[in-house]
Amino acid sequence: MHLRRLAVTDFRSWEQADLDLDPGVTVLVGSNGEGKTNLVEAVGYIATLGSHRVATDAPLIRRGASRAVVRGVVVNQRRELAVELEITAGKANRARVNRSPVPRTRDVLGILRTVLFAPEDLALVRGDPGERRRFLDDLLVARYPRYAGVRADYERVLRQRSALLKTARAGGDLRTLDVWDGHLARHGSELLAGRLDLVAGLAPPATAAFADVAPSSDPAALQYRSSLEGELPADAAALEELLLEALGRVRRQEVDRGVCLVGPHRDDLEIRLGDGPAKGYASHGESWALALALRLGSYRLLQADDVEPVLILDDVFAELDTRRRRALAAVALQAEQVLVTAAVAEDVPAELGGARITMSGGTAVRTAGSPAVDHPVTAT
Repeated sequence: MHLRRLAVTDFRSWEQADLDLDPGVTVLVGSNGEGKTNLVEAVGYIATLGSHRVATDAPLIRRGASRAVVRGVVVNQRRELAVELEITAGKANRARVNRSPVPRTRDVLGILRTVLFAPEDLALVRGDPGERRRFLDDLLVARYPRYAGVRADYERVLRQRSALLKTARAGGDLRTLDVWDGHLARHGSELLAGRLDLVAGLAPPATAAFADVAPSSDPAALQYRSSLEGELPADAAALEELLLEALGRVRRQEVDRGVCLVGPHRDDLEIRLGDGPAKGYASHGESWALALALRLGSYRLLQADDVEPVLILDDVFAELDTRRRRALAAVALQAEQVLVTAAVAEDVPAELGGARITMSGGTAVRTAGSPAVDHPVTAT
């Protein structure tokens, strides 16, 4: 799988950009503020319908514009699909595949798969549980796009049930709470079963990757921490029963506090280093190695599913020591397509080679062997 073409209109700093891309390595080089990360962010948006930098879509629209458009041509097993996404502030986004509208924007998920490693990934180790839940759910959707609907259904039910609990504190009617308990347990059990299966598959390649990039550190381990007590079954139906029982036990507390206390939204991916948790104890270098291991593990997991994701390395080589740079470069050389951003060309390991596009003053300049730039790229 690779992205043959990327075009954006009014996306972030770019008024217009149109690039042809080849398989192999492409390095976007430019000083901070030149827009190189914005372009790989657009690639990630095609794959995930989200940004690795912001939680909402509004910042993706260029200042002064009413909408942004991202287009990509994806090649997978010699088949081409053209994806177009229109991002509009305050309105529902729209999507087209091969120029035909799709019923739901999320129907484009799975056409392009990416694994993106960025400086923000340090939050996977040092941040709050929400960062790690988002990581798991994004990877789950990348493997099985149907989970986008499961995730959306669970979040919708959670919002509505939470609103009901808040009204209960003011004496509101709770007669429909049993119904919402059933909805939460049904959608939550499906999401939880997917996460448990995902962590079971992710743990071996991620811990092996950590041993490769940090051989002198204590071994790493991953474990799913649920708001449910005891050992969890893998079966969604059994998990649904456990969720219903747990909701019954904490109902009085939920009504008193006005919040949902049980469900996947309360869970965490525990990252351990040796005998203790990594958060708060891992050094800066170990934290970077753990974040890198999670992404490398994700990449290898998708590969094992016969999916060759596009590997995106956004300004990360400057943060890594020589050993970790070499480990990441070794994986990158095996990928069908790699997109790299760097402020300084020398930060990119020489063995990566590949095409170079230098960005300066809103223009993109090719070096020998680089992919074509259809027309001057401008930024405002």
